[in-house]
Amino acid sequence: MQPDVLQAAARLAEERQSFAIATVVRVIGSSSAPCGSSAVVDARGKLVSGWIGGGCAESAVRRAALDCIAAAAPCTITIDMTDELRGVGMPCGGVMEVFIEPVLPKPELLILGHGRIAEALAVIGATLQFRVTVSDPSAERAAFPAADRVLTCDLDLSESGIGPSTYVVIATQHKGDHLTLHRALRSGAPYIALIASAHRAKLVLDDLASSGVDGLHRVHAPAGLEIGAATPQEIALSVIAEVVAFRRGATELQHKTVQDFVVRMCDR
Repeated sequence: MQPDVLQAAARLAEERQSFAIATVVRVIGSSSAPCGSSAVVDARGKLVSGWIGGGCAESAVRRAALDCIAAAAPCTITIDMTDELRGVGMPCGGVMEVFIEPVLPKPELLILGHGRIAEALAVIGATLQFRVTVSDPSAERAAFPAADRVLTCDLDLSESGIGPSTYVVIATQHKGDHLTLHRALRSGAPYIALIASAHRAKLVLDDLASSGVDGLHRVHAPAGLEIGAATPQEIALSVIAEVVAFRRGATELQHKTVQDFVVRMCDR
């Protein structure tokens, strides 16, 4: 792979951006890009480095790269430069196969708070290849050896780069958790969970609802799938299981709110 392609890929990875690497793996006949040629296509479909053939061949690769990034799956496309009607309409007269592999940033597990459940969340999250960030003024780095980052400050969620692959778990142990939840709701996180009892979760959500806070339907509270968890490690496991189910779009995942939980309890 060309040095400029490697450098571009390294830069985008460092910036936690999604991109795809396209490589010519087979050429039959004549082609403007020889076998082994490669290029980097970013999440907007722009070819930022490398060479994969000009004109319509590049356009075909860029379109396929966007599809691969969206599907989070690689693909191989065939570019036919011999068919003037159904091919890409280039004069080279050959056929080129291009392997396209998406490169996506690790999903981020953002743990707000500390304690034994938070420690277990960091360990399990790291095991599942999440980028783990812990943010809490009382957090100690030594308590989170598996975390990528431990921030002993109140993280500004509006400026922390939270995006569609960030999963927020609030483990503040009742210390201002309504304020933390309110800040989390203003971020772009697709999953927000509050670790609390059903009673405490209801108090927090009712307080926010009475204050006119929007988006409470996005909150998973009490956090975690119902597996009968009792220990901090089991509670952490139930929360991570819910994160994974949400991320993978599990059809049987119940997008719980505390109101759903209370209704089920009352029906027993």
